[in-house]
Amino acid sequence: MARADPPAAPERLDRTGLIQGLGAYALWGVLPLFFWLLSGVDAGEVVAMRVLWSLGLLAVVTLALRRAPALIAALRSRRAMALLAASSALISINWLVFIWAIQHHHVLESSLGYFLNPLVNVLLGVVLLRERLGWPQMVAVALAVAGVAVLAYGAGQGIWISLALAFSFGFYGLVRKVAPVGALEGLAIETAILTPFAAIYLVWLSGAAGLSFGAEPGVTATLIASGVITATPLLLFAGAARRLPYSTLGLLQYIAPTMGFISAITFFGEAMTAAHAICFALIWTGLAIVAIHGTITARRRRVTA
Repeated sequence: MARADPPAAPERLDRTGLIQGLGAYALWGVLPLFFWLLSGVDAGEVVAMRVLWSLGLLAVVTLALRRAPALIAALRSRRAMALLAASSALISINWLVFIWAIQHHHVLESSLGYFLNPLVNVLLGVVLLRERLGWPQMVAVALAVAGVAVLAYGAGQGIWISLALAFSFGFYGLVRKVAPVGALEGLAIETAILTPFAAIYLVWLSGAAGLSFGAEPGVTATLIASGVITATPLLLFAGAARRLPYSTLGLLQYIAPTMGFISAITFFGEAMTAAHAICFALIWTGLAIVAIHGTITARRRRVTA
């Protein structure tokens, strides 16, 4: 009589990836408060400074960790460079829209964009990575679509901010997941690709409206610190994107928008309309369904094992 094979153990989430994902989203959650300190600075200058100071930090980290050989190998890969060029464009769009939204008192719309982003990730994971979509994810995506429709109808002026942030970062994470390059090397190359554009813009701005950098010690120090606050969560996120299923990564992402939502209605004092309330309620319901279903499924797998 043949012996039956033991039941397969359930898949375990990569613990390092989970910690990296949680750290990235927690840091992103405080970004509205950080960039509020730069509310009087041109949004383009903030993005350009983020790029330049991030490049300096990443160069030091790359040398300290002796990752130069891996960096050179990535530079020689045409596929890696093509994907990183695309991810560079996506993250620069995301940064610019996000900073502009904070400076123009659209923190609520920016938080909505990152609430939508987990569901965009689930959708991209299914459509492009062929990950399975269960009924909870289908319901969640349908509720998100309904919420966006309500907000577009009731208070549509800022909906473009939400959609731009959700899809730009969703595609950014997707590109970084499939790019054959490590987290540190990929981010360093992305930043290097953006550096010439950042430098050109700063030169132009210095001759037009003038730079805020160097005008006041506090503003200058904050602009320098923007490199650290930019590179650190992106490094964590890139590492998590390569270690976790894309749908799981998407579900972690509501940490940052929750923090942004709280700061929008408390610290920034933004008004929440009925359309906002309905939209957020629908999206939160969808996220809750997916999270509860995932928890129940994980427990059943452990019991079966």
